[in-house]
Amino acid sequence: MTNFSKRNRDPELMDDCGVDGNTLKKVLYDIDRTNTLLGGNRITMKGVERLIREHDQISYTILDMGCGNGSMLREIVKLGRRLGVTMEAIGIDLSQKGLDIARAASSDFPEIRYLKQDILALAPEDLKCDILLCTLTMHHFYDENIPIFLNQFTKLASIGIVINDLQRSPLAYHLFKGFSAIFIRTKIAKHDGLISIRSGFTKTELEGFAKDLTSVKHEIQWKWAFRYLWVMRTQRTNGIYE
Repeated sequence: MTNFSKRNRDPELMDDCGVDGNTLKKVLYDIDRTNTLLGGNRITMKGVERLIREHDQISYTILDMGCGNGSMLREIVKLGRRLGVTMEAIGIDLSQKGLDIARAASSDFPEIRYLKQDILALAPEDLKCDILLCTLTMHHFYDENIPIFLNQFTKLASIGIVINDLQRSPLAYHLFKGFSAIFIRTKIAKHDGLISIRSGFTKTELEGFAKDLTSVKHEIQWKWAFRYLWVMRTQRTNGIYE
């Protein structure tokens, strides 16, 4: 029987550098489609839009940690265009193959640039931003590494941080099995989806990480489908996320 009492430490197949670019493109498409169908991307978008609407700026720099194929940043740029706000969007990922896919898919988005960077070795002086995004990235890391980059995140973002990640739940795990049988094509995405859920978080675990980040204000909310939206607001702004 699968154990959900602790976070899984098994690696995901897509994290293997040996996965070829064409296969990775198909896997990222499956992940993106899953997020679209289950409303995962909207969770991040709503968090970002709330922060933008609460600040009277004509432009924003958005940093996306673990950007994958860049789909989230493309949605962010579209949001900026709708709101009449200028976006400078920067995608960070460690996978060169993933970054190549993201660049090719973002040819109509001159607002976006992509950088290869290890988020465990961030240099805050080089990557300042207004809002930092971290969508379905944190669960790829062990507990002992997460505080390293969360602390750096709080130094990078002048307005806030929007984290969107998975709830570790037996129900989510078994529902995903049924969902993936119908809607997911690649074996890697089916396998890694289940690994990801086992690598997800409880609210108590997220609150444990939050208590050590005293320079920001925290709001952690459960969202469908089995996600947590964690918004951190810097003390350098006056707004309060409700």
